[in-house]
Amino acid sequence: MERTFVPVLSWEILVKSSSPSAGLLLYRRLGGQLEVFLAHPGGPFWHNRDEGAWTIPKGVAEPEEALLAAACREFEEETGVSPAGPFLELGSVRQKAGKLVHAWAWEGEADAERVISNTMRTEWPRGSGRFITFAEVDRCAWFDPATARKKINPAQAEFVDRLELALGLSPRNGQ
Repeated sequence: MERTFVPVLSWEILVKSSSPSAGLLLYRRLGGQLEVFLAHPGGPFWHNRDEGAWTIPKGVAEPEEALLAAACREFEEETGVSPAGPFLELGSVRQKAGKLVHAWAWEGEADAERVISNTMRTEWPRGSGRFITFAEVDRCAWFDPATARKKINPAQAEFVDRLELALGLSPRNGQ
C-alpha cells in the first residue's frame, strides 16, 4: 500500500492564537540502520513510565514565534544539543489529549549520555501547594524505528513513519 504525506503547516507560519508544540526528530544512520533520538520526560508523573512515554524533544511555541524556530529552541533547551539543518518537515499530529505537535527531522549526532536539560517547576502533588523543580527531560536514547514506535507517545509514532518514507525506507521495517 503506497502512503503519501502532505505537510499541514510550513515553518514560515507564525503562532498567533493557539499554543501548538513544535519539536525535532534527530536521526542518524549507524551501520546502515536508521536510529532516532528520543527524550524521556522528567518529573514524578513520568518516573516509572516507559512505553508510550518517550517523545521528540518539543515544547510550546511562544506568541509570534515561527514553529521551526520554536522546535530548534526547545530541542536545545531540553538536550543541550544545538540543532543544525537542513530540516525535513514532518507535518503535525494531534495527540490523544488534543495537543497539536509540529515536527521536523534533521540528521546529526548527539551523545545520549551527556544530555543537559532545562528544569521546570510544578505543583506536586496537584492541589497540595507544594512545588518541586526537576529536569524537563531526565534522559535521552537512540532507538531503531520499531523500538521507537513502542517507546514514543502513540500519536508521535507517525513522525517515525513519515521520516522513513521521506528517506525512501519502508515504514515499519526500516529497510
